[in-house]
Amino acid sequence: MPPERAVFLMGPTAVGKSDLAIRLADSVPKVGLISVDSVMVYRGLNIGTAKPSPELLARHPHALVDIRSPTEPYSVAAFLADASDQVSTLRRAGRIPVLVGGSMLYFKVLRNGLARIPRVSSEIRSKVRRFAEAHGAPALHRRLCSLDPETAARLQPNDTQRLQRATEICLATGSSLSEWQRQPAMPGLGEPVQSFVLLPPTRSVLHERIAKRLRRMLDQGLVDEVRGLADKYDLVDTLPAARAVGYKQILDCIRGRVCWSGMEDRVLAATRQMAKRQLTWLNSFKGLTRLPEDANDAFSILEKTVQAT
Repeated sequence: MPPERAVFLMGPTAVGKSDLAIRLADSVPKVGLISVDSVMVYRGLNIGTAKPSPELLARHPHALVDIRSPTEPYSVAAFLADASDQVSTLRRAGRIPVLVGGSMLYFKVLRNGLARIPRVSSEIRSKVRRFAEAHGAPALHRRLCSLDPETAARLQPNDTQRLQRATEICLATGSSLSEWQRQPAMPGLGEPVQSFVLLPPTRSVLHERIAKRLRRMLDQGLVDEVRGLADKYDLVDTLPAARAVGYKQILDCIRGRVCWSGMEDRVLAATRQMAKRQLTWLNSFKGLTRLPEDANDAFSILEKTVQAT
């Protein structure tokens, strides 16, 4: 393993990535952990993200955890810039970056880079958001069809977040998102990366783990956490924090849109769908090393990898 190489620890939700990363950091002091999670970036979203406890974060700080208010969207470009900075900081300190999480789009841009797209002003973002809130995602999709038919053709009519982003870029720059994406990209990490993936033995085992973890989250006070966030912040539906799995379904109950009786089943179904998408992403990635299902064997491989640096 060359000295400049980073380590990726990837896998679907509830598979045990965080526990493995903490164990690795306990064993190898030169390891520095970087979170690759699009929801853990938000302060206050703790139980529903399975965020490490304050005690664990004090012992092993995870870069890119708790860096945004729930009312602040966090873009893929911002993640790539932040993660690249954190990797450089760890390297300068003589440490090994271990990037762990389940946000597969984030891993993709770390591996492949991202198109250089200019910043969009808050005024334009607000304008597009108000349009989406007033007229709905299908109307926004129709609008994007006239501005950027290429991007609109590959987006679902109910994908509000990506529809908004594509519309913002058109209005802000006069060029379509598809045109910008053909421009030279922001580089990824730009050096060899050892990519490990932790997978469950079967889909049914993963579903069982997801169900047990959800029950534990509810027992720990997930509903009260979401209610507290709703009281404290203006969590409009278009915010990524309000659309996060688990948080969205409970917010819908709190706001009276659906009854409470099926809440747990809806969260469970949404989490399973997220896991399915994560597995699809992972199947598309090349060059991954699958770790053994046994936690001790998986740890042994990771430990030997980072100690060889």
